[in-house]
Amino acid sequence: MNRYVIVGTGVAGVSAAQAIRATDPAAEITLVSEDPHGFYSRPGLAYYLSGEIPDKQLWLYAKEDWQRLNVRFVAGRATRLLPGEHRLELGPAGALTYDRLLLAVGAKAVRLPVPGADLDGVAYLDTFEDARRLVALARRARSAVVVGGGITSLELTEGLAARKVRVHYLLRGDRYWPAVLDETESRLVEHRLVEDGVHLHYNTELVEVLGRRGRVAAIRTEKGEIIPCDLLAVAIGTRARLELAQQAGLETQRGILVNEQMASSVPDVFAAGDCAQVFDPLTGQWVMETLWNPARWQGYAAGLNMTGYETKYHHRPSFNVTRLAGLTVTIIGSLGGSRDDDLLTIARGESEAWRFGLEGVTLYQTADVNRLRLVVGQKTLLGALVMGDQTLSIPLQELITDQTDITPIREQLLRADVPLDKLIFNFWQATHPRQRGDQHG
Repeated sequence: MNRYVIVGTGVAGVSAAQAIRATDPAAEITLVSEDPHGFYSRPGLAYYLSGEIPDKQLWLYAKEDWQRLNVRFVAGRATRLLPGEHRLELGPAGALTYDRLLLAVGAKAVRLPVPGADLDGVAYLDTFEDARRLVALARRARSAVVVGGGITSLELTEGLAARKVRVHYLLRGDRYWPAVLDETESRLVEHRLVEDGVHLHYNTELVEVLGRRGRVAAIRTEKGEIIPCDLLAVAIGTRARLELAQQAGLETQRGILVNEQMASSVPDVFAAGDCAQVFDPLTGQWVMETLWNPARWQGYAAGLNMTGYETKYHHRPSFNVTRLAGLTVTIIGSLGGSRDDDLLTIARGESEAWRFGLEGVTLYQTADVNRLRLVVGQKTLLGALVMGDQTLSIPLQELITDQTDITPIREQLLRADVPLDKLIFNFWQATHPRQRGDQHG
C-alpha cells in the first residue's frame, strides 16, 4: 500500500487527495493541518465578514464527501522534514513516514512591521479564525483603520463598512491598486467606497499603532496625524510558508520551485498552491499566485504525478473574478502596471503575472461603470480587464487561454470607431463554435 502525506488542507491539498484517490483506490492518504477548521472556502471569508453568507456555507465538503475520499486527518504542526528518511516530524504529535509527500502549506499574511502591531485589536484576514475574530471585534468597534492596497484590504474595508463600522482606508500611493488597475478603474472603485461612507487617506503611511490598556486606541501616520480607532485591519501582502521546505533543503525563491509535474528539487516531495512557484511561459517569469483555481489545478496535477500517473501542469493565463466596491471585475492574463508600493509582496487573491508588462497595445471601452480594457499583442490577446457587465468575461478567457490568433481582426481592433465588445464577441463565436450563443444577452 502506497503512503501519501499531504501537509495542508486548503484547496491544493484536498485536490491532490482527490487525484490520488481516483488513481490509487487502496492508497493510505494522510492530511496534516495546524488549522483546526480544515478545508473551507478562503475566497468566501470576505462574504462571511460582510454578513452576506453564514459560516456554514464556507465548508465545501459534507461528511459523506470525506467518507468517500477516505483520508486520515492529523492535527498538528509539521516541524521538520527529513527527505532522505521519507519522514515528517510533527513535534509532540510524533512523526509520519511516506512514499510521496506534498507541501500545500499555503501563504501567510505579512505582519505589520511597526511599533504597537501586537496590540489587541490588530487583525488580519488569513484564516476562518481570523474572520471570526474580525466579526467579534466589529461588533464593539465604532471606528476602524484598514491598511493595504490589494483585494483583501478592500474586502476588509467593505466588510467592516457593511457592519456599520466607520472605516478609514489608508493608501500609501495616490490611488487604489495601481499594480493592476489603471487610473480610471481605481477612481471608479474609490468613488463607490466614498459613497458608502469610507474615508480615504491617500499618500498616507502608518508608522505606529497607539494603545490604551493593551488595546488599539489610534494610529499615527508619517505626517504626524493621529486617527482614533478601535480596530486596525491589515492586508499588506502574503508570503509563502517556506520554513519547512528550506529546512529540508528544497530549492526556493519566493516560493518552492517546482517543475511541470509539480515536483520540487528533492525526490518524492511535491508542492502546490500558494507556496509553489511555477514557470509562466507567456512572460518567461517564475510566478506566484494566490488564486483559488490555480491552487486547485496545481494540487490535482501534483496528486496525479505522486501516484506515477504522469501529467504536466501547464500554467495558463491567470483568470480571476472578484468584487471591488460592489463592481464585478474579471482580470485575465497580463495587464502590466506599475510597482505597487502598498504591498510588501504579492497580495492574496492575485497573480504576479497580472503585473508583468508585455509589449502590446492597450485598448479601452467605457460606458458608465462598465469598462473593458484589452492588451493586444501582435497575434494574440495578452490580457483583459472586464469591469461591470460580464458578457465578455468567458469569451475573453477562452481567447486568451487558447492563444487564439487575432490576426483576422487585429486591424479592426485598433480602429477607434469600432465597438470592441461586439467585435470580440462575434470573433469568439466564430472561433469557438461550441460556445456559440452561451454568453449572448
